[in-house]
Amino acid sequence: MYFLYSLITALGVVLVTPYVLLSSVRRKKYLPNLSERLGLRFPAELPAVGRSPSRAIWLHAVSVGEVLAAIPFAHCLKQRFPGWPLVISTTTATGQALARERMNFADAVFYFPFDWSGPVRRAFWAVRPGVIVILETEIWPNLLRRARKTGVPVIFVNGRLSDRSFRGFSRAVKLSGGVIGGFLRRILNDATLYLVQTQLDAARLIALGAATDRVIVTGSMKYDMAVPAPNAFINWLQSELQRSHRGPVVVAGSVIAGEEKPVLEAFTTLHRKWPQALLILAPRKPERFAAAAEIVSGAGWHLIRRSEISLDGLSAGIFGNAAHMDNSVLLLDTIGELRAVYGIADAVFIGGSLEPMGGHNPLEPAAFAKVPVFGRSMDNFREISATLLEAGAAVQVDSAAQLSTAWADLLGNAERRAQMGLAAREIVERSRGATAETLDRLAAIVEPQRAIT
Repeated sequence: MYFLYSLITALGVVLVTPYVLLSSVRRKKYLPNLSERLGLRFPAELPAVGRSPSRAIWLHAVSVGEVLAAIPFAHCLKQRFPGWPLVISTTTATGQALARERMNFADAVFYFPFDWSGPVRRAFWAVRPGVIVILETEIWPNLLRRARKTGVPVIFVNGRLSDRSFRGFSRAVKLSGGVIGGFLRRILNDATLYLVQTQLDAARLIALGAATDRVIVTGSMKYDMAVPAPNAFINWLQSELQRSHRGPVVVAGSVIAGEEKPVLEAFTTLHRKWPQALLILAPRKPERFAAAAEIVSGAGWHLIRRSEISLDGLSAGIFGNAAHMDNSVLLLDTIGELRAVYGIADAVFIGGSLEPMGGHNPLEPAAFAKVPVFGRSMDNFREISATLLEAGAAVQVDSAAQLSTAWADLLGNAERRAQMGLAAREIVERSRGATAETLDRLAAIVEPQRAIT
């Protein structure tokens, strides 16, 4: 089955090769990191890690969202296990860039290898891991198999299994007549421990074959994420808004394809009542920046791109320009600034929820006492969104019209908005603790390993 799995994934790579080559030419994607993902070369700092007297903690975070969640956890790992080198792997180029920028305290940052036996084996030689920690639940059969054969514990932290993933696994098991089920059960039990967010996640993993004693509910580490301090851009933006008498500020964060138009439609309606309002639109993926910019301009708004703003005074007054005084939309076409931007919002929208993509993290604005407004598709944060709604600390909508109404209701009633925002922040604060428990569980596995390295 491992050979068949590797063959199928290799065929998949062959099929997408034309797209990869085209993207490499157009956007300089994929090819620059191909040799690293094949395990043919590694960053210069990684061999030094492999020669360290102590084995490394290998922390994997697939992309930008996981990297942002991993940053505080990685700091905790360094503090809790100071004698262990810490190496970070990512799958996407944007995740890699963010990890290199924000996790320069790590001993090495590199691309996660393709899940074939050769690249995985070479990555193990280079890293010499004492433990592998995977954020959320990325199942890589050859990596897990290699870890089992070499006696390296693999711990999944902040784990979850979405509706889509669970349905996909369950359907594959059923259609294969149980063959894939046996393979999946073996793969899942190659891991040492699953520290998951909810009882539902635990039940799903166990239903797919994970041993009951390997699955523990620790809660979501997203509750433990610290509120980011205002950076230079936030300070500049606040001063510009005051200078130009703009406000309220509406932030639509992690917006995906298909949501830009309803968000702009909702804001257009809102803008009639609050003509000084400013929309900050933050696409979820960098690949969407250009398309979002075209949609904003095509809808008749004056587009201001964050990437073109100078913080040295050259961009002063851009919101007060008479030509587009009350007709601007700020496109947040940068990585890693959205959480801090939520701090200056008067109303927000959580993207990935009007389209059926499972939603994004409502705790990011909630930590600032901002009221999360989101659509019906919140499967990725089912328990968190349900808790917020039950406490009257969030609003759920179905359409652009309802989104505009929700924003207007919040902006028109400052007292209600403040009460709901405080309730949202209280939920965040009282739900903290998953990181501490995760570290304790890791210590029970990692510290005995230290004695034999």
